[in-house]
Amino acid sequence: MKDQPIPVAASAAQFRYYDFVMAAFVTILLLSNVIGAGKVAVIHLPVVGDWPFGAGILFFPVSYVIGDVLTEVYGYARARRVIWAGFAAVVFMAFMAWIVVALPPAPTWTNQAAYATVFGQVPRIVAASVCAFWAGEFVNSYVLARMKVWTAGRHLWSRTIGSTVLGEGVDSLIFYPLAFWGAAGWTPALVVTVLFTQWALKVGWEVVLTPVTYAAVGWLKAREGVDVFDRDTDFSPFRTGV
Repeated sequence: MKDQPIPVAASAAQFRYYDFVMAAFVTILLLSNVIGAGKVAVIHLPVVGDWPFGAGILFFPVSYVIGDVLTEVYGYARARRVIWAGFAAVVFMAFMAWIVVALPPAPTWTNQAAYATVFGQVPRIVAASVCAFWAGEFVNSYVLARMKVWTAGRHLWSRTIGSTVLGEGVDSLIFYPLAFWGAAGWTPALVVTVLFTQWALKVGWEVVLTPVTYAAVGWLKAREGVDVFDRDTDFSPFRTGV
């Protein structure tokens, strides 16, 4: 599609699907942290045998796919607003979970232990997750936006995968050492092994979903009538303006 940078004064209200994409991003982010983060699943691989993995890996990488779509279609500045929305939602979710779990249970409530197991969160892991998400998503969006300019909008696959390699790499490099280094049962070798295994699986998931990314990007560009190139964008992650 021809380079059609949107006017600076354009608002999200002028786009029909931007708010839906934002809602999908925040929803997947929250649910992957609540439902999938605490479960270790196992899959049987030929030759290798049983291979354990964090269940959240099935859906959390989808947030990176949506982040790619946001940056590719609407530009870095609008993706930045969505990342901040997701960051605020995760912080509030952690705060709410901490308050609700800490409230004294009523005498008739007999499920406090199970409730605390499901929704109770270790502050160290929460802090690591929030920091890793924030840094990884911004790296992902920045790299994709810059690569789009370098490639003149061609070879979408190269920037979606390239940005994920770096974004998920930063995410993993921050999360696993902060969350587990020195923790009981976690040797340095295990932390490093899990870090690189999860990073490789997330990148692989991005590669598998490349056709979905292409379809979503093409559909949104056609219907929104926009294809943003971030040539003069202020890439500071601490701004919220467009």
